[in-house]
Amino acid sequence: MSSHRESHLVSRIGWLRAAVLGANDGIVSTASLIMGVAASGAPRSAILVSGIAGLVAGAMSMAAGEYVSVSSQADTERSDLERERRELATIPEAELEELAGIYRARGVDAETAQTVAIQMTAFDALATHARDELHITELTSARPITAAFTSAGTFTVGALLPVLAAALLPQALLVPGEAIASLLFLALLGWVGAATGGSRPLKPVARVVFWGALAMALTAGIGRLVGTSI
Repeated sequence: MSSHRESHLVSRIGWLRAAVLGANDGIVSTASLIMGVAASGAPRSAILVSGIAGLVAGAMSMAAGEYVSVSSQADTERSDLERERRELATIPEAELEELAGIYRARGVDAETAQTVAIQMTAFDALATHARDELHITELTSARPITAAFTSAGTFTVGALLPVLAAALLPQALLVPGEAIASLLFLALLGWVGAATGGSRPLKPVARVVFWGALAMALTAGIGRLVGTSI
């Protein structure tokens, strides 16, 4: 008899969120910066310097921001687990009844819920309460280092694309060419993110393209306005 094994895509949620955020931010922020500077009439050297500076600063900012924010989540999880550990040691009867109540609320009859609560408490009380009461699991637990490196790495890859486009495009076509290239990069990112997460690509692609186009249009407009007035 063959065993039945399943692989769920939710296991990717921790790093996929950070990867999509990093790459999207890398493309949008760097392309917007390049288009804003280019629209002001700056020479190519200044445009490339601004793009590279934006890449480095953005990657470091993404790494620091993800590490700090996800570390805060990890601190909260550890605090909750420590509190749960103390309660299991000092008021085990109340914790057992709380666990049985959780199972009853999910539709299990009272007798079975009490039996399951007793058995799960005997097996691994803390892990059971972490999963069923606090909703902390191996799949959803915070990983600050993974989030930081994933965001910084994907930001760098995303930001390199508009920088390369700025280096290769003719000066006269830099602003429209940068916009078209970046929108294509964003569409590809939306498709890859959807495929990796197992969802249909239309909405993710439309979402990233719309917000990317809006950000770049606003930045290019401000750059042109400033360049004209100075």
